[in-house]
Amino acid sequence: MPEVRSPTVRRHELGAVLRALRTERGLTVEQVAERLLCSPSKVSRMETGQGLATPRDIRDLCQIYDVTDEAERDRMMTLARESKRRAWWQSYDLAYKNYVGLEAEAVAISAFQSSVVHGLLHTADYARANHESSIPRFDPKQIDLQIEAKLTRQRILTQSDPASFAVVLDEAALHRMVGGPQVMAAQLTKILEVSALPNVMVQILPFELGAHPALESNFTILQLPDPTPGVVYVEGMIGSIQLQRAEDLGRYRDIFGKLQSIALNPQETADLIAKFQRAYRDGAEIALPGKRFTYFTKPAAAQELRELPIHILPIGGV
Repeated sequence: MPEVRSPTVRRHELGAVLRALRTERGLTVEQVAERLLCSPSKVSRMETGQGLATPRDIRDLCQIYDVTDEAERDRMMTLARESKRRAWWQSYDLAYKNYVGLEAEAVAISAFQSSVVHGLLHTADYARANHESSIPRFDPKQIDLQIEAKLTRQRILTQSDPASFAVVLDEAALHRMVGGPQVMAAQLTKILEVSALPNVMVQILPFELGAHPALESNFTILQLPDPTPGVVYVEGMIGSIQLQRAEDLGRYRDIFGKLQSIALNPQETADLIAKFQRAYRDGAEIALPGKRFTYFTKPAAAQELRELPIHILPIGGV
């Protein structure tokens, strides 16, 4: 089972303390680096949680910032020690290990995905199909490890004190046939099962809405335990960008709130996902506003997706 206290979160908590102390003293990163006999980048990395602070660093910084309260000095030393502990995800050689370290202790997760299902909802087969289409491609053993790590991450939603998880998926995630019809049917079944949890809310953003505030973006907002500041991860082809400034957090929270307000409500979402699930499972037709799609379960026909114009039907229709 994943450990309760994440060393990644400890680093971010310590970084927030160090940044607050520096700004309260009216010092620049360069001034602190000069006194600490290190590079400014090291100071910045400690403050953003990207770098480790040694006990000696904490001792010297406490002198620079005139921290005389023994309890506060001890707390900072404890955070520095805990930030060095080995976490379960470190054995998987994940490219996004810093994200996983923060996610592991998040109290609330808010996410938008524009084309595929969010990782916290993946089945093993859906995840495998995604990895097998990636460039560069992992070897089979690496893919197995990546999937194992992903399924372990998902325990955050069902542990004794689970994180709340709100996700908005673009309707494209339902249409994109990752792994074939049966893989998609099983994936949509899992989304329906997980969305029934009291701490999980899934919403679909339908195509008919057109443009929206996150049209070309995938992002996840992690709310961390006080006093650790939250983090936004914005995904892209070359990796993820981590944003921590209060104004960035505010902007993305506003965007997510807007997406939730225009997306289908949870019941409408469940009804739509169930339609797609049955269509993938049975090779049936599905009627949506303005279009009808047919999904085939036979291998020879799995590459085909027939699109026929029909009369406009409400989303709650057939």
